[in-house]
Amino acid sequence: MWRRNIAKEPLDACSSKYGPRVAKADPLNETEEVFWRALMRIVISLPRCLDADLVRTVGVTANEYTTLMCLSEAPGRELRMTDLANAAALSASRMTRLVDDLQTRGLVTKRTSSEDGRGNVAKLTPAGLAKLKQAWPTHLASVRGRVFDHVDPGTVTNAAQALAEIAAQLEAGC
Repeated sequence: MWRRNIAKEPLDACSSKYGPRVAKADPLNETEEVFWRALMRIVISLPRCLDADLVRTVGVTANEYTTLMCLSEAPGRELRMTDLANAAALSASRMTRLVDDLQTRGLVTKRTSSEDGRGNVAKLTPAGLAKLKQAWPTHLASVRGRVFDHVDPGTVTNAAQALAEIAAQLEAGC
């Protein structure tokens, strides 16, 4: 069994039985701390607000809106369920339940894949596209009113670049 030699470990390393050795990090400065805490509040609050706006106005959740949007942008307005789950950032089981509900409401159809007969494919129906078009103005107004109306346009460019870089790094693997 591998054993650490405690005497040879760098003094700036942290480790525990719960995780790998992690280099000691410098504390966040005041600006970084404010940014980080605001980002965490946004990550928690914004989805709830967007969801509430969509449900109240057009009767779809933010996850349903995202699913309809992903299907509308796909070739033939259809995607394999696994690809749809990934595109919408939902688990496979959550996407299955969501698509089943959308199918019950006539907004999507679900069929077995003709390519391999193993997976399922979700397809946007005309009613689903109509619902998406009905929801789009609410979604746009919500995003503008809750985010962009409160940010200087010059800041948006820098923030978009920074957030895109962070997202790409996270999507590459945690």
